[in-house]
Amino acid sequence: PEALPGAKPASAPASEPARADAMERKQMHDASAYIRGLAQLRGRNAEWAERAVRESVSLSADEALAQRVVDLVAPDLPALLRQVEGRTITAAGGKAGVLHTANAPVVTLEPDWRNRFLAVITEPSVALLLLMIGIYGLIFEFSTPGMVVPGIAGAICLLVALFALHMLPVNYAGLALVALGIGCMVAELFLPTFGALGVGGIIAFAFGAVMLIDTDVPGFGVPLPMVAAMSALSAIFVFGMSAMLVRSRKRPVVSGADTLVGARGEMLDDLREEGWATVRGETWRVHSASSLPRGTPVVVTARKGLVLEVIAAGNAPLVPTTPPQPTPDKGA
Repeated sequence: PEALPGAKPASAPASEPARADAMERKQMHDASAYIRGLAQLRGRNAEWAERAVRESVSLSADEALAQRVVDLVAPDLPALLRQVEGRTITAAGGKAGVLHTANAPVVTLEPDWRNRFLAVITEPSVALLLLMIGIYGLIFEFSTPGMVVPGIAGAICLLVALFALHMLPVNYAGLALVALGIGCMVAELFLPTFGALGVGGIIAFAFGAVMLIDTDVPGFGVPLPMVAAMSALSAIFVFGMSAMLVRSRKRPVVSGADTLVGARGEMLDDLREEGWATVRGETWRVHSASSLPRGTPVVVTARKGLVLEVIAAGNAPLVPTTPPQPTPDKGA
């Protein structure tokens, strides 16, 4: 039947996944055609070269030599120079030349300090360690402003670690787990969770460190012994600090206004409900339920804002009143 005017064709346009698949096939065909032409130009095994692109196959050194994938195999650089002596090569312009490498001097170019430094910081274990030092340093600086050194060192280590992770094949799920684990361990110091955040943070950090480097290269990643060691050190630090904070809450108050409770003083004038007294060398407005003449020794029983509740020292108990214990949060 004839198509009506303005009618759409029967075949719909390809969807986005179909176009992506077509692009991948085109790239695969281009790469295989390029490697096949290069192998034919050099007199190599073109069939195996195409399989290496399409099927990701690989060979050992002896197998590659047997299948004409390579020209020769040498155990070291001097042996290679001896084996290529007298070989004729053809340059891109079609000019032929003979190699004379038997007694050629070997010049070794050592990496400079910059490349050596980059090689050190881009090692996954070092990058993870710098990341932890940086985060902990900034946390110490923010929790205790004015220390300066932890803040500067933490910022430098954190920036270097981020640069190193940018150069590495990082799994961002693993990186997020590492950050979550460190955050939970730090929150354990400030929140009364009785170890729940600390344990969860250690588990998240361990899983994140294992998943951090996304590569199939054997041996390239954070070693499991180092993950275990860093997790154990973090656990010792977190629970050690938590134990110290719990013990500090049980100690008597030695500074602040709460230490005035139980302190002794002397009335500066006659007190009828309110008056003035000296307590620990300071002049305070005081209140008492009973009248107290000038010069009467008094004992502070409570504090309400800037007014102290007092009683006569003779009416005070033999055992001094225990200063009330504050109930701050865990990190106070």
